Amino acid sequence: MLQIYYPKIVITIAIIILYIPCRKLTSYIIRSFSNKEKRKDNRVILVIRLFNMLLIMLFAILILTVWGVEPENFMLTLTSVFTVIGVAMFAQWSLLSNITAGIMLFFSFPFRIGDVIKIQDKDFPTEGTIIDIKAFCTIILSNENETISYPNSLLLQKGIVIVKKAEDEIIS
Repeated sequence: MLQIYYPKIVITIAIIILYIPCRKLTSYIIRSFSNKEKRKDNRVILVIRLFNMLLIMLFAILILTVWGVEPENFMLTLTSVFTVIGVAMFAQWSLLSNITAGIMLFFSFPFRIGDVIKIQDKDFPTEGTIIDIKAFCTIILSNENETISYPNSLLLQKGIVIVKKAEDEIIS
């Protein structure tokens, strides 16, 4: 009876074993891109984690397909789950937009940690030194020595003037 499942077990083990080099390759590509752009900050770890989650989902779909989950049933379940998540997250759209903005800031590199920037906001103009760039927000030390947590989505919406570039670090 168990012999019926041997091919599926072997394919599942092969998929799990294939996941490990795919994960390492993804991490290597992201770190290479970061090193090429002379980036050395926490955003690299964040982007690697996000891509690892994507890989886990893709490999889970592969394993479910091997074990006989019909694509139609799987897609129905997947769309139902995404609908529920979408409705639940609609109230949290700013959270998703900040995560997306954090990823966009990672790949576009408009500014770096240590840069002095001025945010062109008519109501609340802000100027200061970037001390950290996180997944959801950028931490700025103002000229008045105040620590400001500025949402990443707003940084992409507002005009940013780089007043002074940070010293370029050599990554070893």
